[in-house]
Amino acid sequence: MTQLTIRKATVDDAEELCGLINEIIEAGGTTALEDLFSPELLADWFISGEFPLACHVAQAESGLAGFQFLSSYGDLPKGWADIGTFARLNPKTPGVGTALFATTLSAAEERNIEVIRATIRADNTGGLAYYEKMGFLTYNTLEKVPLNDGTPVDRIQKQYLMKKERSGL
Repeated sequence: MTQLTIRKATVDDAEELCGLINEIIEAGGTTALEDLFSPELLADWFISGEFPLACHVAQAESGLAGFQFLSSYGDLPKGWADIGTFARLNPKTPGVGTALFATTLSAAEERNIEVIRATIRADNTGGLAYYEKMGFLTYNTLEKVPLNDGTPVDRIQKQYLMKKERSGL
C-alpha cells in the first residue's frame, strides 16, 4: 500500500488540487460539480474562503493523491458541516479517503461539529459505498436534481453523527 501523509491544505496546493478535481469533473459521472476550477476558485471554495472549515490533503510520493474538506456553505443547521472527498483518478491510490477521514473527524471535533453531511449523486456507487463504509447513514434524497445539460440525477444525503451524538450525551 502507498504511504500517505495527511496534512492541512494550503493555498500553495490549489494548483495541483485544481488539476486533480478538474480531471474528476471532466471524467463525469461521480461529482455533482460540473464546472472546472481555477486555482483561485478552488482555494476560495475549499481552503481559504468564507465557508471552508477544514481541508486536508493526502500526500503520496507521486504528489497529492486526494483531499477532503468540511464546509459551512449554505443554510446548514447549527452544528452541521458538509463534507466532500476527492481522490486522484490517475494514478489511483487506494485508501486515500479512509486516511483523510480520521483527520477530518478530529477537525470536526475541534470545531464542535455534531453532524457531518455528505450529498452524493445517486449514480456515484463508489462515493455511496465510501461514505457508508465510513459510518454515514442515509437520511434524505433530493430527487431529480438537474445536471447542467438538464439530465435529472437524484442526490443521496447521508449524515455522520459525531460520538457525543452517538452516545446520547
